[in-house]
Amino acid sequence: MKARTLTQSLAWLHTWSGLIFGWVLFSIFLTGTLAVFDKEIDNWMRPEIPTHTLDQAQAAQVALNYLQARHPDASAWNIGLPTERSPTLTVSAGEQRRGGGTVLDPTTGEPLAVRETAGGGFFFRFHFTLNLPRNIGIWAVGLAAMAMLVALISGIVIHKKFFKEFFTFRPAKGQRSWLDAHNATAVLVLPFHLMITYTGLVIFYLIYMPAAMEALFDGDRERMTRALREAPATEQHGHPAGGREAGPRGGTKTAVQPADLTALAPVLSEAERLLGPVAGLSIQHPGRSDARIEVRPVLGNRIELTKGMSLQFDGVSGQVLRLPSDSRATLLTQKVMAGLHFAQFGGYWMRWLYFLCGLASCAMLATGVVLFTVKRRRRHDAEGRVAALLYHSAERLNVAVIAGLSLACVAYLWANRLLPVSLPGRGGWEVQVFLLVWLASLSHAIVRPWLAAWREQLGLAAVLCMALPLLNLLGETRNEAFWLESVVVIIGMLLAWTRWKLGRPIKDKATRKAPGAALEAN
Repeated sequence: MKARTLTQSLAWLHTWSGLIFGWVLFSIFLTGTLAVFDKEIDNWMRPEIPTHTLDQAQAAQVALNYLQARHPDASAWNIGLPTERSPTLTVSAGEQRRGGGTVLDPTTGEPLAVRETAGGGFFFRFHFTLNLPRNIGIWAVGLAAMAMLVALISGIVIHKKFFKEFFTFRPAKGQRSWLDAHNATAVLVLPFHLMITYTGLVIFYLIYMPAAMEALFDGDRERMTRALREAPATEQHGHPAGGREAGPRGGTKTAVQPADLTALAPVLSEAERLLGPVAGLSIQHPGRSDARIEVRPVLGNRIELTKGMSLQFDGVSGQVLRLPSDSRATLLTQKVMAGLHFAQFGGYWMRWLYFLCGLASCAMLATGVVLFTVKRRRRHDAEGRVAALLYHSAERLNVAVIAGLSLACVAYLWANRLLPVSLPGRGGWEVQVFLLVWLASLSHAIVRPWLAAWREQLGLAAVLCMALPLLNLLGETRNEAFWLESVVVIIGMLLAWTRWKLGRPIKDKATRKAPGAALEAN
């Protein structure tokens, strides 16, 4: 028996790792691509939140007036400020610091009745958990990411003529067309494929490789993080009435007294100078002489991920009490890699670059799994019942994952507008619609001929995408949602074009006896 060469062995590894994990990876990449604009999707899915022209200092004062009137005795006030990507102004009282809270009209300061929705955050969560329990999902996605690295590296070895393959595309040539499309999309954004896959693993390095934390810090993640940041232990502030407490620099100060809060505008201005764009702030012990204001930057306004970073001010004098601590090189490296993955830096130009690269990754994965079935369509019945069942199943899964997931994503947007606003657990129902449509697409792909299933699901997804602006007839929209709907309409046109190509007769000599089997040729 002739021994396999290294290239042949890697080709086998590339094919089967790509097929087995290709469907999962397509789901991860498609939802991750949509999550690049998660905040913008959030805005579209909550049309009750009005646009405004207030700056952050004015919005903060509106929120402060509301909290002073409604929660004067609260131990803490928390304010989420409007940012470049979101007009939302939120407030909460007590120890809750982030997420939730009451949404205010930034102009009037009145609470808004905003519909419950899973929002764009659903795509983000699905991207790294597959809607499974968190740790199980993270492990499943991590395994798929490792398979992606294996497929990429083996693909690099297999395809030696990178630049030639990038400039080679033979349309209407059946299997060769699919191979050319797969190679071109792989080579076009190969650095992106490698970067986004590796950095995705680095984000959860403590979950995948916890041994060092267990050995050196007895599993205490907070102590390990402090050591990496070279930060002292967190100060504990006790505030007994009439007592004395440790000051911010280790000294003492007089008993707590009532005191007016400093103006927020200078505090926000100084925080923006030191941290960059600001996302929100928390005020501990408002109305007292020991008040503290903690300001948080927008997540990832620099390449280094800024999660957990904050700046603390004296709530009465406005003096800076604590600057963000410096990280050791190891933690800084991890935070930079995480920042590269999250793509929060660089503004909208960088977001669009990530979005387009993400679509190219989806195209690479889709053409790869379709190529597998195209190459074997005319010979798998001769390879035995097990092989025939495998290939027939792969064809159905291709339809359900590629066309069906696209259909489920746009159905999720439609559900946001069509479900009753007062429906209890409404956000959960939006997710249920997504999952039910996806399950229905799999059932449809099983019972229908494979080519008809492709046409019908792509056609329905195209119609829903192009008709999305019609939901504005319900009277709930905002002007800035126009660009999001425009992108969805363009995607719908691409799906319609693909559906049209599937209905064209083919010219490939090897397959022209099968009119309508255009998936092979086009």
